[in-house]
Amino acid sequence: MAPKLPDSVEELRAAGNLSFRNGQFAEAATLYSRALRMLQAQGSSDPEKESVLYSNRAACHLKDGNCIDCIKDCTSALALVPFGMKPLLRRASAYEALEKYTLAYMDYLTVLQIDDSVTSALEGSSRMTRALMDSFGPEWRQKLPSIPLVPVSAQKRWECSPSGYCKETAKSKSKETTATKSRVPSAGDVERARVLKEEGNELVKKGNHKQAIEKYNESLWFSNLESATYSNRALCHLVLKQYKEAVKDCTEALRLDGKNVKAFYRRAQAYKALKDYKASFADINNLLQIEPRNGPAQKLRQEVNRSLN
Repeated sequence: MAPKLPDSVEELRAAGNLSFRNGQFAEAATLYSRALRMLQAQGSSDPEKESVLYSNRAACHLKDGNCIDCIKDCTSALALVPFGMKPLLRRASAYEALEKYTLAYMDYLTVLQIDDSVTSALEGSSRMTRALMDSFGPEWRQKLPSIPLVPVSAQKRWECSPSGYCKETAKSKSKETTATKSRVPSAGDVERARVLKEEGNELVKKGNHKQAIEKYNESLWFSNLESATYSNRALCHLVLKQYKEAVKDCTEALRLDGKNVKAFYRRAQAYKALKDYKASFADINNLLQIEPRNGPAQKLRQEVNRSLN
């Protein structure tokens, strides 16, 4: 008796996944294409499911060296569900293979806004930095278009999204975070990190907080041992009203330097914005134990105290 042919979108996708795992990339692409046609013929709007099918087919194209079709499918996936991690990474790899380093760099940096511990994006952005420096010289950053800012809602979505992404992301993030934190920077890495941090500081002075975050992201890839880089990035998050991200950065800054006054102050501001007044008040008190005459902190304590009462 002949095996039952897949006759639903879910079955076609599952069969495609199996073919992909077995290294049968052309067959997998055909199955994903059939699933896409079936889904589109049904006329029901399911952008998540359609986006995953495009992204999966893109992975097949990438494995077969068909970078042009990989880019097309990733772009279709991202049009349906913006800021998808997998299509961004696959498109970045395809751009890199085609030596379109600027476009690859932008996709890698976009991924790092979603999750700044993704090893493949960190390594990719580092490779693109070197390639762009070789191509355009020291002023290469000025030739870049603006990198899209990932909204906090998109970051939250990828922390716990449907179709198994949540479990997969959490597992990979744990491994990647461990790898990043265990990496010991060389003297050259520390110097690159310092230069990038200073470039970020200059952008902050000009009010370019989104671009400054990109600089700090790069700096932290080369060396994640500088408390001030985290507290500086926290300032940018505060300005952009990304309060939870500001809290995370300040917490990391304080882990590295328990007397980082700016980290205490900025975390207190973020907690206040999040209406966690007890945590805000605790941070201000810790700050004032270090600098009892800190005027802005005294003023902030009065404001928070009124909210507590």
